[in-house]
Amino acid sequence: IGMIEDDAQLASILARQLGRFEFAPHMVDCYGDIVEEIRQLQPHAILLDVNLPQYDGFYWCRLIRRVTRAPIIFVSARNAGMDQVFALENGGDDYVIKPFDVDVLVAKLRAQIRRAYGAYAVETATVTPTDSSIACGALRLNTRRMEIAFAHQVSVLTKTETELMRQLMEAAGDVVSRDTLLGALWDDTDFVDDNTLTVNVTRLRRKLASLGLDDIIRTVRGVGYQLSLAERAD
Repeated sequence: IGMIEDDAQLASILARQLGRFEFAPHMVDCYGDIVEEIRQLQPHAILLDVNLPQYDGFYWCRLIRRVTRAPIIFVSARNAGMDQVFALENGGDDYVIKPFDVDVLVAKLRAQIRRAYGAYAVETATVTPTDSSIACGALRLNTRRMEIAFAHQVSVLTKTETELMRQLMEAAGDVVSRDTLLGALWDDTDFVDDNTLTVNVTRLRRKLASLGLDDIIRTVRGVGYQLSLAERAD
């Protein structure tokens, strides 16, 4: 586990606690070349603070995403809703507010690691390029490369956005309930804030809008979400 935290005392305490759960935490030098250290370390997951020397965690998350797809969980005392939105929009996978329950943080870590490296990850990594592609008209999702393409344009997705898009595309225009999406996206739904799904849908909508697909994901109040078949036509 790569830990990017400038509070040495807090980082040391957290490292000891994570060690009790058989994690192997590695302290990243916040004053050094963070991206290069992560590239060399290649951790299975990353804990990232927001308030850091020189640049904030949102900036570093964007750069870290260029060298690894490991799950990134922000751990910060900043509890504003927009901070959590920025974390997800800049490549983060989850957000934990300090002070936190270590058991909850460990559960989130384990869930993200299972998601990235467990049975689902093995399955998607071994399929053929044809099997990893889902098409709806001119809209094409490549689950292996985590890319969505439309009208000769491509947008890179996070693994959460990829699974969310897969669920909606495979429903072929039917409504997918929020409970179904929560269960498909996160293993431990007891520790997932329902607002996290809303934030991910919003982020996915923006990436689709950049491809010229505005309002392709429709909200069905009280139920879930639906992919508009009309918007997927050539």
